[in-house]
Amino acid sequence: MSIDYFREGEPVADAKAPAGPINERWEKRRFSGRLVNPANRRKLRVIVVGTGLAGASAAATLGELGYRVANYCFQDSARRAHSIAAQGGINAAKNYRNDGDSVHRLFYDTVKGGDFRSRESNVHRLAEVSTEIIDQCVAQGVPFAREYGGLLDNRSFGGAQVSRTFYARGQTGQQLLLGAYQALQRQVAAGTVDLHTRHEMLELVIVDGKARGIIVRDLVTGEISTELADAVVLATGGYGNVYFLSTNAMGCNVTAGWRAHRKGAYFANPCYTQIHPTCIPQSGEHQSKLTLMSESLRNDGRVWVPKAKGDDRHPADIPEAERDYYLERRYPAFGNLVPRDIASRAAKIVCDEGHGVGPGGLGVYLDFADAIARLGKPAVEAKYGNLFDMYERITGENPYERPMRIYPAVHYTMGGLWVDYDLSSNIPGLFVSGEANFSDHGANRLGASALMQGLSDGYFVLPNTISDYLADGPFEALDESHEAVRAARQAVDDRIAFFLGNEGDRTVDSFHRELGKIMWEYCGMERTDEGLRKAIGLIRDLKAEFYKRVKVTGKAEGLNQELEKAGRVADFFELGELMCIDALHRTESCGGHFRAESQTEDGEAKRDDEHFSYVAAWEYGEDAPVLHKESLVFEYVKPTQRSYK
Repeated sequence: MSIDYFREGEPVADAKAPAGPINERWEKRRFSGRLVNPANRRKLRVIVVGTGLAGASAAATLGELGYRVANYCFQDSARRAHSIAAQGGINAAKNYRNDGDSVHRLFYDTVKGGDFRSRESNVHRLAEVSTEIIDQCVAQGVPFAREYGGLLDNRSFGGAQVSRTFYARGQTGQQLLLGAYQALQRQVAAGTVDLHTRHEMLELVIVDGKARGIIVRDLVTGEISTELADAVVLATGGYGNVYFLSTNAMGCNVTAGWRAHRKGAYFANPCYTQIHPTCIPQSGEHQSKLTLMSESLRNDGRVWVPKAKGDDRHPADIPEAERDYYLERRYPAFGNLVPRDIASRAAKIVCDEGHGVGPGGLGVYLDFADAIARLGKPAVEAKYGNLFDMYERITGENPYERPMRIYPAVHYTMGGLWVDYDLSSNIPGLFVSGEANFSDHGANRLGASALMQGLSDGYFVLPNTISDYLADGPFEALDESHEAVRAARQAVDDRIAFFLGNEGDRTVDSFHRELGKIMWEYCGMERTDEGLRKAIGLIRDLKAEFYKRVKVTGKAEGLNQELEKAGRVADFFELGELMCIDALHRTESCGGHFRAESQTEDGEAKRDDEHFSYVAAWEYGEDAPVLHKESLVFEYVKPTQRSYK
């Protein structure tokens, strides 16, 4: 590894994680953490950035506890956060099906599904809290699907042999977000939460080593303002849009997290990105985003390709004997419900071999003919009707009559800002929740676990752990005249002035699209030493060209989406380079990170536990990033070669 790419710093440790039996650690931490009495909570101010499941639930709960909360989002309504797009469901170890599920089994499945690259303590807490989330959401009126007798229904998701996923047709994220939103609005009405929509965080304010506020831009008026507080919570989602094409909403970005990273917050495991196997294939160069088809469809849909290469017959004309149900063939124990990283690589392999279907051969079939014959069309429609309708509107094909065509696409990011057991970053006063942190999913997230983590962090974990930090408050009173506050504000002003004053000739989108192609080609489903080194060089060259040639039209005052995109893409350039460096340094394969040089004889990911059983926590450096390693210790789940066969 060239010393030019990075240098290694001191190890990092999670000092807040309690010892003792794993099933007692969360209760032990809650008891040992300091509390803030109700009268003092009213004196403390907390900023929450983001109104998705992690942000809205955190802001609502902190407001309910009596803290003064300022909640920010760049959408026109908190209800438009990207959590609304989650389709399939939310996991919880309720064991309503009496099929052998338990907190320990959910813990085990999650650690194994993450390819043994997550912390045991964090994952066990997530499994414990999962049962409380369902009770909370039912009490809010979330309309989970129910069986005929009125009990909550469950279905299966990838990486599990039990049915533990609660769902609301294909709209689970929307329904859960509406529950969190109504809890948030209750606190807005009560006066404990100030909600600021159409505002984007552009800088973190650090005073005497502590996070004390943010600089935001009003996206409608262009006004720059400062919000100061005793603590800052980032719940700003993932960074999948670094690939340009992804299933994320087009506004999703890394800017809030990256601004914190540049101020000293460690960024952990950035190369761990999830490629979802069940997405509508790209139809042409004109596209600016991709569409997810829920993993829940693999409960009843069967994935196959023609055995003959280049077979372009109508799928109904291909006899059963001439079809390859490759997931069922390769992984008989889990079949079509293998984890996402495995299903995605399997799809890539059959398409690379020439068996793919549709334009460019970049697609496989997801067939519901057997399910319709077994259950009847009304039953299938009741489960998946809105997803089938969405597919038909986008493709013009009726999935009741013709198999869906699907192909992997960027969907989720397991990497994020480094946090300890309390969800605190290495910057005191800066907490990170939901997809914005790295903490729970290792190298691969199991389906239906994102919603679980977001609500776990927001409703149950963060409100219990942030009090230990706030017990030292209120902190020194600040105003905008403080030197550190003025410096943060000036940095924002200077950045905006640069983009608007740059006399370039290329659009922001043209650079973003080109960056995305580099990332997908060299840091996508398969990575190599040669490809990653090439990608780093290409990104550096493109970044230099971006600062010379980018053209941002319009003014600083008022709505200016080109200006918004310029700042976000500038941060994507730096993130993309770090992702490639992280992937280059990690010469093993694990979960969503697949190095072609590290695979078993049958093409599966081959870990190197001796050298890479650690969290890679990266510190920002002007010349080169600094790697801090956090060793992973496994006491309850012994790392083995993952097998779903």
